Amino acid sequence: MSDSKPTSIKTSEATRDRLCLLAQERGTITELLEELAQSRLSRAEQEQRALEAAAELGLEYTEQVQQAGQSAWDKIRTHQGGAAA
Repeated sequence: MSDSKPTSIKTSEATRDRLCLLAQERGTITELLEELAQSRLSRAEQEQRALEAAAELGLEYTEQVQQAGQSAWDKIRTHQGGAAA
């Protein structure tokens, strides 16, 4: 857990209740949110990882490769139960 100052997040009661349920298995809501924030990549981070992966595979990072990578991320989110972006 970080040493930064606590803050509040507004959400629906249903989301709050879901967070409470998940937190019972993992500790606190704060710990759960920190875990979530650290486990997800931003679009910029995804793009950087895709560039690095293409380079490691010896591929030119073309628009076609980029679209294939985005499609893969969309499928991963779908299988995780999240909305595809």
